[in-house]
Amino acid sequence: MKTSVETTSRCIITGGPLSGKTGAIVERVTALDKDARALVLSPSKSAIATLRERFALAKLTANLTIATTAEFAATLLPNLQTSNIRIVDDVEAEIHFAAAAEPLLALEWPEFAEETLDPEVPGLRSPQRFLESAFRLIRKLRDAHISPETFLKNARVGATGFYGKPPNLASADLLFYTKDTYRDSLNVTPAELQRQFKHETYLAKILARLYASYLERQREHGIYTERDVIAEATHLLKEGGKGSALSAAFVDEAQALTLGELLFLQALFGDELANVTFAGDPNGSTDAFRGARPDRVFATSPAERAASVELTNNSAPKLKPELFRAPDQENEARFIAETIAQRLRDGAKPNDIAVLFRSVHCVGIYEEALLARDIPVHVIGDLNLFEDPRALDALALLWNIHDTYRHEWLLRTLAAPAMALSDASLAVLCSPPPDAQTELFVPDEEQAPTVRPSGKDPQRATRLGENIITGAQDEQLTAIAQERVQRFRALRENWIAQRATLSLPDFARLVWSEGLARIGAAKSARKHGQLLLLRRLLDRMASFTEQHPQSEDLLGDFLREAEIRANSDLEISEDDSDGTGVRLMTIDAARGQHFPHVFIPNARPGAFPRWYVPDAFLYSPSLGMIAKENVGDAVASRTAKFSYYLYGTKARERYNEEERRAFHYAMSRATETLTVSAWDRATRGITAPEFYEELKAQQR
Repeated sequence: MKTSVETTSRCIITGGPLSGKTGAIVERVTALDKDARALVLSPSKSAIATLRERFALAKLTANLTIATTAEFAATLLPNLQTSNIRIVDDVEAEIHFAAAAEPLLALEWPEFAEETLDPEVPGLRSPQRFLESAFRLIRKLRDAHISPETFLKNARVGATGFYGKPPNLASADLLFYTKDTYRDSLNVTPAELQRQFKHETYLAKILARLYASYLERQREHGIYTERDVIAEATHLLKEGGKGSALSAAFVDEAQALTLGELLFLQALFGDELANVTFAGDPNGSTDAFRGARPDRVFATSPAERAASVELTNNSAPKLKPELFRAPDQENEARFIAETIAQRLRDGAKPNDIAVLFRSVHCVGIYEEALLARDIPVHVIGDLNLFEDPRALDALALLWNIHDTYRHEWLLRTLAAPAMALSDASLAVLCSPPPDAQTELFVPDEEQAPTVRPSGKDPQRATRLGENIITGAQDEQLTAIAQERVQRFRALRENWIAQRATLSLPDFARLVWSEGLARIGAAKSARKHGQLLLLRRLLDRMASFTEQHPQSEDLLGDFLREAEIRANSDLEISEDDSDGTGVRLMTIDAARGQHFPHVFIPNARPGAFPRWYVPDAFLYSPSLGMIAKENVGDAVASRTAKFSYYLYGTKARERYNEEERRAFHYAMSRATETLTVSAWDRATRGITAPEFYEELKAQQR
């Protein structure tokens, strides 16, 4: 297939799976003048890896830059090369955001004392949830290049427009659409609307102030996420900064472009995006609720439509999915593992197989079913490395060295397979010595033991650690337990002696090699999985060491950050697969890739599709702030504006439609076999659709 190359106007290449979009980009780049400087971008890191392979095969490397949008934007910021500015992930950015919010949570802002702000705002009664929602909102504002001042202005205008002339909240369609549980939110008086207006205004002021504080802290500490880098580069270009002398740009997987990335391209190539080619699948958009704007990317004028190309692939496989519904999740996982084992016996390689999920947060049961059959596994996507039990066992050993009195970590080590102490032995180690003597004298500043509240033990907080360090309870243990505790004590003392002489990754490697139990036989899938996970932890340590050269307590700082990351929903795991395992991965991680054999398990509401759970507050350029929760003297749990917004935008329906596109995108990753499964009985599909049942109905 040949495509005409037009480099004076924007061009759009659209097509479904395996229709040749990436090949068309390669072809158009090949047709450029040999002196032309071309930029090939994608918002997807996995798609970039595929593009680099394709261009390497085509031997096209001269005058060609292949990168993610953030990677290329970083090259335009001279400060990244000359100062201590560094790029961080969303988890570390969230940590800085929480630090910027500390004065708010402590009510230390002068506006509270001056009574120009009321802390009684939606969501603030649950500080952690408030911060998570606020951070997600601010990320979207940053993507859209909306400053704190513009945000506050739009919020005020939107609030005045809505509450100054409220819509008909008693309309039959609105009442019918709203769930019975929340219909009371629409039964409001003018006084109630005025009260909600006041609290919404306070919320907007607080968020604008918080947004500005975060940006100030960001610049002070030189901490930028990839979206911040794109925003800063866009601002630099608009202020007259010079970008690279580019002849043309080509964007693959363009349906995943965010508004911020689109504005960056406009800053490079002008508002008309001349000489820019977008290639993507409009039906493959799965990120609109996280900021993707396929509606703007693929919107075309008549002239642009003439220069655009729509690709078709009549040879694309029309796979009929194999369907299976199990009575419970354990049986479903067993079915998938046995089917994968059969595929491997039939000649497939482990990396020919992908098990795709909307999220890999809770895939342990599927991973365990595969490991039980000695099938190597690699989990990729929104996996939280620091929640994995194997990682927690490894981190516990490091905590035992850093702070022996963090007893939750010490108990984990003592009960782990390397020591495997019984409950009786743990009880002995947590108990005082049997011949402990009562103190005859008590310092004046301390209350006498006889008047302390019943059940209070002043040494309880340190006893387990003291017994491990001093051996005061060794004689009360069984011979086997005593030998294990003494061995651990000797190892711990040796580790402490060597801590200052080794780098953090090398020190961790030493501790784990001597103190961590091996999982599985020598060449088993379980051992491979443990080693892969430890390698990921070591890579994180190496990166942390590089990013924190001034840290005086590198081990402690890393462990504290690991605790924060374990509780974050923003933690992800990059694709560092060595090609030896079956991949359990999210749809986003699979973007741009195809596999001979694809499995889509857990195709049921709550998993795939996920439930639509809106944040504590939303934002609309026309309506301003939309708070979900009511506060103060409210008689309803939700605000009237939120119920109206859900009805007006059909947010839940649009969300479910995006989930459906993601499901079909997952199905399109298969080239030979496709298996879709679910468990338990089907729901009625009212709040969220039943994709499994939809497929089943199509096959009848």
